[in-house]
Amino acid sequence: MKRVGSRLETQVLIIGGGITGVGLARDLSLRGVQCLVVEKGHVNAGASGGNHGLLHSGARYVSNDPITAQECRSESRLLKQLAPGCCEDTGGLFVAVAGDSEKYVADFPQLCEQNGIRVQTIDCREARDLEPELSENITAAFRVEDAAVDPFALSCDNIADATTHGARLLTSAQVVGIIREGGRIRSVRIRQLRTGREIEVEADQIINASGAWVGKVAELAGLRLSVVWSKGSILVTQRRITNGVVNRLRPPTDGDIIVPGGTVSLAGTTSVRVNDIDNLHADFVEVDFLVQEAAKVVPVMHHTRLARAFAGVRPLLGSFSTGNDRNLSRDFEIIAHDEDGLSNLITVISGKLTTYRLTAEKAADLICLRLGVNGPGLTGNMPLPRAPVNDWVVAGLAPRLWRLQKKPNDALLCECEMVPMSAIAQIVDQLRAEGETVDLDAIGRRSRMGKGSCQGAFCGLRTTGFLYERGIFMGDRGIQELKTFLESRWKGLRPVLWGQQLVQEQLQEAIHCGLFSLETPDVRESEEGAVE
Repeated sequence: MKRVGSRLETQVLIIGGGITGVGLARDLSLRGVQCLVVEKGHVNAGASGGNHGLLHSGARYVSNDPITAQECRSESRLLKQLAPGCCEDTGGLFVAVAGDSEKYVADFPQLCEQNGIRVQTIDCREARDLEPELSENITAAFRVEDAAVDPFALSCDNIADATTHGARLLTSAQVVGIIREGGRIRSVRIRQLRTGREIEVEADQIINASGAWVGKVAELAGLRLSVVWSKGSILVTQRRITNGVVNRLRPPTDGDIIVPGGTVSLAGTTSVRVNDIDNLHADFVEVDFLVQEAAKVVPVMHHTRLARAFAGVRPLLGSFSTGNDRNLSRDFEIIAHDEDGLSNLITVISGKLTTYRLTAEKAADLICLRLGVNGPGLTGNMPLPRAPVNDWVVAGLAPRLWRLQKKPNDALLCECEMVPMSAIAQIVDQLRAEGETVDLDAIGRRSRMGKGSCQGAFCGLRTTGFLYERGIFMGDRGIQELKTFLESRWKGLRPVLWGQQLVQEQLQEAIHCGLFSLETPDVRESEEGAVE
């Protein structure tokens, strides 16, 4: 990476710090290619952090998207081998309830076998032995190789390994201009949001991997992409209600997946066409719908405490006149813009979290071909190293880590998830080393801070105080950061305010609005991706 004044020069500029962008950075850096990742928020701020963490066996797509089904099958098996620290090999069930299509039930095992997906028919009693909370009304059950993956640990480990091999990350940095010259992009103008300062980046090759914002970035280059935005809302339960993944045995539709995520479960999802991707949140109607649908499979959902609800957005290639977004493929697409008159830009769009490695490899192959870099990608057989600092992001792991440290004076800043002061200090040092902006949002994405029962009521305040002590927050910055952090948690709390969660929120309001005179959170503020 070469800096000349306010100008940076690099071989490859990657726009977007989601799982595709950081996966690309790792793949390219392992091939010896110099790359810079720019992200307007934090790593995993978009769809990569706003999903249910299902590591697909492929069985979900056997009836309507066989290419995605087969890619998920191969990549999920590979990811379990190469990144076991990010995965929980829970196994999964597909179950039908009374009224579900008998034809689909009959066809399902054959469809799985046609796509090379292992499937085992089991009787309903055995299914309930595996999952005691299953409804007595299930009529059919099949075992598959579904698993859970922690999207935050996966992304953090990818960027940590990429930076080890020379990649650079720049967060809170938004692309605001693209300058074309002939058949190439000469430079990309980037504004650093914290300071307002602009820098110019010159790159041999540029990758638009900005997720839901790919169309907006393309427009800066004078291009037009037909992108559909499909919002998906997900519920987070206070406790883990299933041992493994439970899917409704029917073609993909809304409210048919329950995924364990460490100590909690995530139930979803919806698919709602939206026109505004900067103001996403789950609404009351979606929450009610998801509870009702999940309860048909696991009745305990009717009286399970919900910790929060969140929404992410899927960027899908397709026409705005398409009636049902479920009919649009979840396969990734790599667009070379040579026909648009640009020889040094590619766009990467769609794809599943499960297939991120394959997506990155195929995009990196094209980039290396253009750069004249020989040699295959290495990510298909090289294990993804675990960065110990990223362990704090894994649900349910923090208590064990804290006990192993045996530091009696290591105060817990987050008691719900047992995240100690030393962990926050580690995360701050890691963020600085990777060039990330240090704030409460970034710490929340690198740990379980703010994700427990109190949803930031106590840990947000304690962590803010710690950052003041470290000299990271000065003046009123910490107060503004705390307000922003609590507002982001409020958006997830608002749709689930009943029972114990309502009591918890009244306590939080008393602490922050009453005692510390912070104004009531405004639900209209932008939420750039879900944190849970």
